[in-house]
Amino acid sequence: MSVSPAQYPTDGKGNLLGHPKGLFVLFFAEMWERFSYYGMRALLVLYLTKHFLMSDGESGMVYGAYTSLVYITPVIGGYLADHYLGQRKAVLFGGILIAIGHLLLGFEGTGGQGGFAMDMFWLALAFIIVGTGFLKANISAIVGQLYPRDDVRRDPAYTIFYMGINVGGMMGPIICGILGETVGWSWGFGAAAIGMIAGIVVFVLGKPLLLGKGEPAEPEKLAQPVVGPVSREWLIYIMSILSVFGVAWLVQNHDAVGWLLLLCGAGAVAYLLWEAFGRMERIDRDRMLAALFLLALNPLFWALFEQAGSSLNLFTDRLALVAGASWAGMENATPAIFIFLLYLLHTMGELCLSPVGLSAMSKLTLPRMMGLMMGVWFLATAAGDFIAGLIASSIGTRSEGASDPMLVTLSVYESVGYWGIGIGVVVLLLAPFVKRLMHLEQLHSD
Repeated sequence: MSVSPAQYPTDGKGNLLGHPKGLFVLFFAEMWERFSYYGMRALLVLYLTKHFLMSDGESGMVYGAYTSLVYITPVIGGYLADHYLGQRKAVLFGGILIAIGHLLLGFEGTGGQGGFAMDMFWLALAFIIVGTGFLKANISAIVGQLYPRDDVRRDPAYTIFYMGINVGGMMGPIICGILGETVGWSWGFGAAAIGMIAGIVVFVLGKPLLLGKGEPAEPEKLAQPVVGPVSREWLIYIMSILSVFGVAWLVQNHDAVGWLLLLCGAGAVAYLLWEAFGRMERIDRDRMLAALFLLALNPLFWALFEQAGSSLNLFTDRLALVAGASWAGMENATPAIFIFLLYLLHTMGELCLSPVGLSAMSKLTLPRMMGLMMGVWFLATAAGDFIAGLIASSIGTRSEGASDPMLVTLSVYESVGYWGIGIGVVVLLLAPFVKRLMHLEQLHSD
């Protein structure tokens, strides 16, 4: 039986708009984190092509490797939070690493490939990647922990939470993009750093409103020394910081990221199937299978959506030239209205998928696996980002030397658009069968 509105659980801190006040702490913390992420992402490909003078194909590869690693690492961050740190400590540590990464991006140097500025650039990306691994899955998991498993407010809570993501995602590219393109790259990246620091402040000050959720399962074990005087908690922090150097190498090697993604994905699916068929009762097993179906669809969406930060960024950046040339009689000019419609449809699609997907993971997953499952959700996103990088790189490579690069881009967009529509139709046909696997009428609070 679901918890009805009249049965909403109350707490000593009271509710706001029918939800625990802690939800709005997470709303604003995630809003500022997404401000920093999307603000930096809006500049990334332009920074690579205009400042470091990379080709479109090279920048697409770097973009795909970076965004993939950003969403691979939450699997590890979710596991460490579930078993050791707890979600709150993981989010705070991750936010600090992300802020350091954005600050390091301020070392822009004189441009061109190579040199100290380029080394700092790779290191900065690595700090953001590792930090996101600790923050992204775990802040989403805390949202679910604020509610009983059968609470009808859980879906609206994730919708509210995702509104914060979209507000931050809207403000970041505008503010960071304007500063980066008109004042200086370091100003744009600096604004992203300020956004992340604001998120950390909100999260720290709002700790009492989280009602003790997301704390370590065994705090005594976490504080035990394991290497000399170094506790298990600090060992995790130190090893995570050292891992930044390995991640900095990875982000420069697209093929290695692909193999890592394949190994992590295969391992995650194998582990979840082992849990489903080896340790779960039938209903929980069915729910896990439904969750795996949703996870399989996630990469398909993000492979299309993430063109927004790579090939579409370059396309719209150069669209002004096409629009201006069209006055002189240039053929094949693309009306700007279609670009606005594209972004609108992208955003509507994301709103239909992401908050509902996060809520579904929290409802279909046993509490002991919450952080890990959120991490696997973002791992599936990483797969989509990697494919997005391949598509963007392909567009860049095919456009080089073409008589009309814009037509090449539009041709690829047309092809992937048809694939997206076809897959959507298949999913609609399968939806009733998947819904039965969810056993929504039998959800109970744990």
